[in-house]
Amino acid sequence: MSDLSKVPVTIVTGFLGAGKTTLISHLIRNAGGRRLAVVVNEFGSLGVDGDILAACAIPDCPAENIVELANGCICCTVADDFIPTVETLLALDPRPDHILIETSGLALPKPLLKAFDWPAIRSRITVDGVLALADAEAVAAGRFAPDVAALDAQRAADPGIDHETPLSEVFEDQLACADMVLLTKVDLAGPEGVAAARAVIAAESQRRVPVIELTEGVIDPNLILGLSAAAEDDIAARPSHHDGDDDHEHEDFDSIVVEWGEIADPAALAARIESLAREQNILRVKGYAAVAGKPMRMLVQAVGARVRHQYDRPWRPDEARRTTMVVIAEHDHIDADAIRATLLG
Repeated sequence: MSDLSKVPVTIVTGFLGAGKTTLISHLIRNAGGRRLAVVVNEFGSLGVDGDILAACAIPDCPAENIVELANGCICCTVADDFIPTVETLLALDPRPDHILIETSGLALPKPLLKAFDWPAIRSRITVDGVLALADAEAVAAGRFAPDVAALDAQRAADPGIDHETPLSEVFEDQLACADMVLLTKVDLAGPEGVAAARAVIAAESQRRVPVIELTEGVIDPNLILGLSAAAEDDIAARPSHHDGDDDHEHEDFDSIVVEWGEIADPAALAARIESLAREQNILRVKGYAAVAGKPMRMLVQAVGARVRHQYDRPWRPDEARRTTMVVIAEHDHIDADAIRATLLG
């Protein structure tokens, strides 16, 4: 007899570098017997997050259950990418018990929710819940939320300014769509930073939802899987800045890929990435580096001026030892020549 029950889907949203991939990696390793499948949507043509997650594959979530959609927003390419991907996952034998969707850091979750009403899939899957991850340290610093005083000062200086920054709109839309907010990197923020971040989230949230603190993506999966929110039936209660729009654009943001050969000094590369954030307003850098004399590939992840790097696996014999970085920023801050000059030293 065929299984007519709907497969629950959890949408994991959140700003750039909030810890979505870290959370999903933890869920894969602690699935508790659930057969998982994962859809990763990257912003930019180089898929880093999907590669990280594929390295976490286990029998309950084998590599073929992890699908990466690069260089496009799945809520903008529903017919071409999202629907076929979901249909492929539902056709797996055995069928997944739960599907996780990691959106790009720039995605608006509400248009994706609307995709679950497509006739091809609406009777087969349901949105178990929308999780919005928020970097406690960044939110406490006011980087991803409106600064009312600064905005008022700008308006006083320039009457032509009558809108919030794109970053704050993305942040607010993610909060507005969430069934639960996960406050990440609380160890970096400290108690005062966590309190400040909670205050910002409370002020910006349209609905009262639970806020849970976590570090390094560690959380009991039973707290966030099995919410049974059926969020696709509750879209009207999740207001956004883009209600009434038939679609949305990502022209506010842009990315480039910079490739070069081996590097000699990981610390020097980290310093150059930090300078990108400080001098060129770069939001996110991620990729892999080939370090001279090292057999291991180095994974690099940066949020603003905070850079982390670690060796993740040996270079394969068939791989070219190249350094490749994806750089993401607001559109007006992408100066390809200046970025390349900084990274290449």
